[in-house]
Amino acid sequence: MRHVCGVDEAGRGPLAGPVYAAAVILDPQRPIACLADSKQLSERKREALAILIRERALAWSVASASVAEIDQLNILQATLLAMRRAVERLGLTPAEALVDGNRCPVLTMPARAIIRGDATEPAISAASILAKTERDAEMHRIHEAYPQYGLDRHKGYDTAVHRAALERHGPAPCHRRSFAPVRALLDRKS
Repeated sequence: MRHVCGVDEAGRGPLAGPVYAAAVILDPQRPIACLADSKQLSERKREALAILIRERALAWSVASASVAEIDQLNILQATLLAMRRAVERLGLTPAEALVDGNRCPVLTMPARAIIRGDATEPAISAASILAKTERDAEMHRIHEAYPQYGLDRHKGYDTAVHRAALERHGPAPCHRRSFAPVRALLDRKS
């Protein structure tokens, strides 16, 4: 059987936390209804679908790139690194990888970038859901260490509440120092 995996990321834009990626090989014998771009689903629906994906997929994997890697490499390269890690950790070797977006990580198999693939390719939708739910769970864990930033609510995105907390408390180790709003704050404080 020719296995194709879907690959997507979550967390490219936030000011805090790692970037996550997932790779999923769906089982055609065990279809999952209602797969869609994770951003179009409620949190409750994403969580329910994530359970089904883990149960029914032939293989799935989630990986991340740390805040330090993001700051060292840049967000694009860190995202591609997380994607490569996710594909490499699959229990099955796919014949092809379908990657959401316009860039593909360097992989040992052919890869094809599909713009808005998370809305059109079920395997990419599944990867989108796993990456998003895993990243959200990580942001809840980080929130426990740094509750003053409200990361459990905005997940590290650049919101007015997050910016106000950054102004009040300064950046924590979970913040991406290479991102302009955090870097500008650090420059002002130094």
